Amino acid sequence: MDWDLKEELRDCLVAAAPYGGPIALLRNPWRKEKAASVRPVLEIYSASGMPLASLMWKSGPVVSLGWSAEEELLCVQEDGVVLVYGLHGDFRRHFSMGNEVLQNRVLDARIFHTELGSGVAILTGAHRFTLSANVSDLKLRRMPEVPGLQSAPSCWTTLCRDRVAHILLAVGPDLYLLDHATCSPVTLPGLAPGVSSFLQMAVSFTSRHLALFTDTGYIWMGTASFKEKLCEFNCNIRAPPKQMVWCSRPRSKERAVVVAWERRLMVVGDTPESIQFVLDEDSYLVPELDGVRIFSRTTHEFLHEVPVASEEIFKIASMAPGALLLEAQKEYEKESQKADEYLREIQELGQLPQAVQQCIEAAGHEHWPDMQKSLLRAASFGKCFLDRFPPDSFVRMCQDLRILNAIRDYHIGIPLTYSQYKQLTIQVLLDRLVLRRLYPLAIQICEYLRLPEVQGVSRILAHWACYKVQQKDVSDEDVARAINQKLGDTPGVSYSDIAARAYGCGRTELAIKLLEYEPRSGEQVPLLLKMKRSKLALSKAIESGDTDLVFTVLLHLKNELNRGDFFMTLRNQPMALSLYRQFCKHQELETLKDLYNQDDNHQELGSFHIRASYTAEEHIEGRVAALQKAAEAFNKAKNDFAAKATEDQMRLLRLQRCLEDELGGRFLDLSVHDTVTTLILGGHNKRAEQVARDFRIPDKRLWWLKLTALADLEDWEELEKFSKSKKSPIGYLPFVEICMKQHNKYEAKKYASRVGPEQKVKALLLVGDVAQAADVAIEHRNEAEMSLVLSHCTGATDGATVDKIQRARAQAQKK
Repeated sequence: MDWDLKEELRDCLVAAAPYGGPIALLRNPWRKEKAASVRPVLEIYSASGMPLASLMWKSGPVVSLGWSAEEELLCVQEDGVVLVYGLHGDFRRHFSMGNEVLQNRVLDARIFHTELGSGVAILTGAHRFTLSANVSDLKLRRMPEVPGLQSAPSCWTTLCRDRVAHILLAVGPDLYLLDHATCSPVTLPGLAPGVSSFLQMAVSFTSRHLALFTDTGYIWMGTASFKEKLCEFNCNIRAPPKQMVWCSRPRSKERAVVVAWERRLMVVGDTPESIQFVLDEDSYLVPELDGVRIFSRTTHEFLHEVPVASEEIFKIASMAPGALLLEAQKEYEKESQKADEYLREIQELGQLPQAVQQCIEAAGHEHWPDMQKSLLRAASFGKCFLDRFPPDSFVRMCQDLRILNAIRDYHIGIPLTYSQYKQLTIQVLLDRLVLRRLYPLAIQICEYLRLPEVQGVSRILAHWACYKVQQKDVSDEDVARAINQKLGDTPGVSYSDIAARAYGCGRTELAIKLLEYEPRSGEQVPLLLKMKRSKLALSKAIESGDTDLVFTVLLHLKNELNRGDFFMTLRNQPMALSLYRQFCKHQELETLKDLYNQDDNHQELGSFHIRASYTAEEHIEGRVAALQKAAEAFNKAKNDFAAKATEDQMRLLRLQRCLEDELGGRFLDLSVHDTVTTLILGGHNKRAEQVARDFRIPDKRLWWLKLTALADLEDWEELEKFSKSKKSPIGYLPFVEICMKQHNKYEAKKYASRVGPEQKVKALLLVGDVAQAADVAIEHRNEAEMSLVLSHCTGATDGATVDKIQRARAQAQKK
């Protein structure tokens, strides 16, 4: 280990993250008799002991430390507050485990991992449990009370069953399982008699198995469902162990538990013998997916089951195909004929593909590069004698080992095994390198594996930029320029995300400078609004041409500024003002009126009052008042026509109200023409004529209105009187047309005789008098009229008429 610890591990609170993760130490003066002025120190190291962070602890007493799955350090205090720190000692956030925990204080705590995330379980001074299964989405659950529990349990742990977190605790010889609703007693199958207390519990890395250490010195191992006993081992030691953890490989049939006392380490399983080690120093155990990490003040070791492939190759006198292939390759390097003998032996058994695969697999589990190379050379040697061996596994293993060797270097300090690396995935490994600010190595790995930009280099560069903005000793201008020079237009990099990080660090001006490089206005504007740079956000939204974005900013500005400042801001942005007017027309009419008033826009103000008179007002007095305001606005706008039309509309409304009061019926909201027509239809001819005079309806239009209304009433007598009242200003052809429209040929013929010469032919044709129409056309010697008559003639009935017209045409041509 590269660290230089001055205190024993037993004097510190210790937490180590799995998958070769970092180690946190809190030198804990609350466990010693020290002066109150001596503050503890929180130190964070890599797995090789390289210092990552060190800070003076200024908060309350800490009960427990633990790492989340995202490698955030969780510090549980006595008052139930959990402080969350980053890998480099940067404070992230805090949360409380509830008022009950605050009142009763924390006796003990566990940080655990489930499929849902990282959780925290608390044992309070009232001997009650509270837990949250996911600290990223905090939902506190108070577990049921254990009957008869008057003191702290002798040991307890967390279990995850069916995606639900449970608490398993021991009270004397009894075990209880707590879920969110019940407290259930647990009976272990096959437990040796005479147990009066359980001293230690351990759950396997995959949460499938459970081990318990009893006061009789027995270790019971079984499934976490309590349905099956795997084995029971008597270690002949009754002293409570300092730690007990599982040590098993995935899919292995061998199951083992590692138990640590002060200076002894024991590995026990389902065999009568155990493996024992003497510890020179105080050590700490970290359970892993495929073994146990053991670190002390001077060393960091890994205890694990030997992989099958490695065992087959390296065991004494092994005749496994992989062992023979390795020997063949070594003899080949010595230029010995034994190489051919070993190779022939493997080929005769047809095991050469298996031998190559064994060497490749064993190379993955080796930690020393020289041994890795030896095994890979053997695999490569064997491949030369195979026709169709797929090279993918060999190439992939070479790549994986190169990456693993790089991160295992003590300067990097992430001692992953091959199994852990595959479980963790390359993306998570890259994220962890980025968290450690090892950007060059992460980029080299991306380029080496040829990962897509968005998954690889782009993400790393974005993280680098976010780290860069936290360097407060560099000016905003220099940081923004450096980030842009490095990132450029790299696909997948969001300048808005980097700007958000800068704003979160209190560097608002830097955030604004970074947003200048963001090409997407939709990403710029929300952050500018968050930074209370609303006017700049409005300019950016207008530049984007996105009306929805402009509306978003306008509504934000409206809530942020007072009314006067808001309107002044809009006056400086014509496009925004126009869009806001459109919004107000549909949503806020009163605001629209205020806008017109402020701009002295009397024309639009008059139009506003016109619309208001028909939409907002229901009573006639209110509508007339609104029209009066509109007329005044039009006068101020010097729009004489609109002002006069509005005044006429007020007169019409008043008249219609009088007509309704005097005559009954519905007149309001009718036009002048419809009002006159309604009066005529109601038999109020004189009143209709009076309205026509008052509103200066031309005679032609009045005659048309009266003609149409009387025809609709089929009052032919009144129509005839009306036609004789004076000379018709519209002629008499309309009378013929209206009568024929009502299918009254008799009345139509009356008016056909009164039609003027220029329309006589058309009138006669309308009433069906083709012969007389022909005579009139011949008399007028009008070629167009004669053609019109011919078009109305039929061969059967109008033959004489056709001949007459043809003779008239012939005589006209002779002349």
